[in-house]
Amino acid sequence: MRTITRSTLVVVFLLFPVAVFAADLQKGLAAFNAGDYATAMAECQPLADEGNVEAMFCVGRMYANGFGVDMNDELALKWYGLAAAAGHAESQYNLGVMHANGWGVEMNDVPAVGYYKLAAEQGYPPALTALGFSYKHGAGVEKDLVAAVMWFDIAAQRGDLTAASERDDLADSMTDSELQQAQQAALKWLSGLDGKTMHADRVE
Repeated sequence: MRTITRSTLVVVFLLFPVAVFAADLQKGLAAFNAGDYATAMAECQPLADEGNVEAMFCVGRMYANGFGVDMNDELALKWYGLAAAAGHAESQYNLGVMHANGWGVEMNDVPAVGYYKLAAEQGYPPALTALGFSYKHGAGVEKDLVAAVMWFDIAAQRGDLTAASERDDLADSMTDSELQQAQQAALKWLSGLDGKTMHADRVE
């Protein structure tokens, strides 16, 4: 009788954590959006440890901003980096921002631009706009206003109003030939965005 009871308890113990205590990504993300960061961390951290990309990004955001935890740039870089390596565009962009601002790393626009390009290849608007500013100011790349207008135009066509304003302001100071070059490059890039790997490089 004791043996049967013990076996039954073992089966229940093995199944119970899976059925009841399994981390829930959607619950974690909903909690994050609601500002319940304790629940968000409790749900997302175990999944991040298992390699879930969205969970890694969520944990990275909490450490980057000090949401429910002490702000920790090292851990933010770790979790953003893991998610970025798996192709998560917003993590790639956020890594660029951290490098550009020197948060947890030496301030350096060169790697920042590299991360922006990775995110831009997926059409992520903030990264497209960031590339526009990079080329406008020569931050991490050679200054190139034609390239800046190209990236601002691409971002504007994907809904970024700031990029549209920047594009229009720069266009006022460009020749018709330069503006046409930038617009054609933007159209070419956008035409290859879906289903292809795009290389975010300067306008040739």
